[in-house]
Amino acid sequence: MSKIKPSKGSPYARILGVGGYRPTRVVPNEVILEKIDSSDEWIRSRSGIATRHWASPEETVAAMSIEASGKAIADAGITAEQIGAVVVSTVSHFSQTPAVATEIADKIGTNKAAAFDISAGCAGFGYGLTLAKGLVVEGSAEYVLVIGVERLSDLTDLEDRATAFLFGDGAGAVVVGPSQEPNIGPTVWGSEGDKSETIKQTVPWDRFRVGDVANLPLDDKGEIKFPAITQQGQAVFRWAVFEMAKVAQQALDAAGIAPDDLDVFIPHQANMRIIDSMVKTLKLPEHVTVARDVETTGNTSAASIPLAMERLLATGEAKSGDTALVIGFGAGLAYAATVVTLP
Repeated sequence: MSKIKPSKGSPYARILGVGGYRPTRVVPNEVILEKIDSSDEWIRSRSGIATRHWASPEETVAAMSIEASGKAIADAGITAEQIGAVVVSTVSHFSQTPAVATEIADKIGTNKAAAFDISAGCAGFGYGLTLAKGLVVEGSAEYVLVIGVERLSDLTDLEDRATAFLFGDGAGAVVVGPSQEPNIGPTVWGSEGDKSETIKQTVPWDRFRVGDVANLPLDDKGEIKFPAITQQGQAVFRWAVFEMAKVAQQALDAAGIAPDDLDVFIPHQANMRIIDSMVKTLKLPEHVTVARDVETTGNTSAASIPLAMERLLATGEAKSGDTALVIGFGAGLAYAATVVTLP
């Protein structure tokens, strides 16, 4: 018989507050067209993107996260000292160690909170939210700060016509805390590693070691290109539209929610065509508010769902207490979907 005392967590968990940060520089499609042979009309028709935000040198992964976190903590009505864990999802923090979460936890003023990074690409916010829910229910932390943050402009090949226009920078954060009612549903998540080549970094960092330079990609001037994100657009589109609609439906079923019961749909902001196709496949009613933040923010990977959530609440398109389906999907190929009550 076990001698370990049972944990004293909360029966359930919920999102208590949300915050976002978008870099001050707004980049229209015209800037992208300086490097690729395309048009504003083509970019908009393929992706729905008109503008995106790019970070300045001062707007680091940590700096953007701290700004978003401060807003989320204030929105939740708690103090930073009450945060027991900080979970950061990012693929664009270039220091292998220590985790940027530890820096963030210190600078926002937590009391030595547990802090760690996760790498799950565009599914990262869903992964972080699931971990936070578990920590709160298990009792390891009363409040957990979940951050999705990216500086994808650092990983964008501006000469790649297929991806140059897609990516933006930003940070979104939520505070997850105790609840007496189920306000975060079961997560439907997974990965399809056999498709990992469809979205990937062009070259691994160790190629930059002396002796491997000859195997690095070069630009049109013969200079070594920095690693970038590349993808097989059509393969990703088909997977997202057909397979992720199934995952979204599974998340609704797991939460006991029908499409008519939904108020809001917040998919990963990858591409407007993907979003519209998922809405059609899921047969969402017209009353459901659909996040289309991609038009002015671009694809910010792990940051896209909390940024879209924050904007919907700020503009009044969604309101506190609304029932929302969230789904993230991308590199890995990894995915995560769940139903939540908005803060």
